[in-house]
Amino acid sequence: MSAPLLSARGVGKRFGGRIACRDVSFDLWPGEVLGIVGESGSGKTTLLNCLAGRLLPDGGSVTYETKSGGTVDVHRLSEARRRLLARTEWGFVNQDAREGLRMGVSAGANIGERLMAVGARHYGEIRGQAADWMTRVEIDVERLDDRPNTYSGGMRQRLQIARNLVSNPRLIFMDEPTGGLDVSVQARLLDLLRGLVEGLHLSVVLVTHDLGVARLLTHRLMVMQGGAVVEQGLTDQVLDDPQHPYTQMLVASILPV
Repeated sequence: MSAPLLSARGVGKRFGGRIACRDVSFDLWPGEVLGIVGESGSGKTTLLNCLAGRLLPDGGSVTYETKSGGTVDVHRLSEARRRLLARTEWGFVNQDAREGLRMGVSAGANIGERLMAVGARHYGEIRGQAADWMTRVEIDVERLDDRPNTYSGGMRQRLQIARNLVSNPRLIFMDEPTGGLDVSVQARLLDLLRGLVEGLHLSVVLVTHDLGVARLLTHRLMVMQGGAVVEQGLTDQVLDDPQHPYTQMLVASILPV
């Protein structure tokens, strides 16, 4: 049996006297999409940042099974090694695409930078792959040399996804990828994401407050309240038959009156 791609054991984080997340444990398997849901302040984004090595937890461990087959403790890696991992085997999709893109360079350069991080040097090939990924995320190739600050919000988010996926990562962290977008733009982006995740056999940790997004994209769900995981299980099971009162409240809040 294959090993988990990512494992968290007893992960906790405080900010002063406030507990942001506590004693979180789970395994993420290759090709699995795990959703983390909860209201604002529940600790889900803090947990995501701890998992992705962007934030040092106060307790617990996060381990990752690398492409070469070795298991590493994410927070014991050198900063250089962790950055390399983040550029090659991982991706991170921010809610605000401006945080995940370089707004002062062209769309093609944004995608090409990730390829150069994994050793690509031939300009023509880099440009060709950038154009291919523009097409895959449904952006007109004519916009390849335009800067992201000339793009709409939905286009920026699709460009950020292309920038992350061009280097063929195995694991993607997503923080509210559809947040702040119009409903019609959200629907198109969700369709695109679902196709890419399935087609590329990606493992994903997805933070969202939107249970509709969670149902559409995830296989398994963790529900967080006050920094703790109060319920977890298969997505349909959790949403169709919630056991914890907090999960029941979340599900009831999205049902039509």
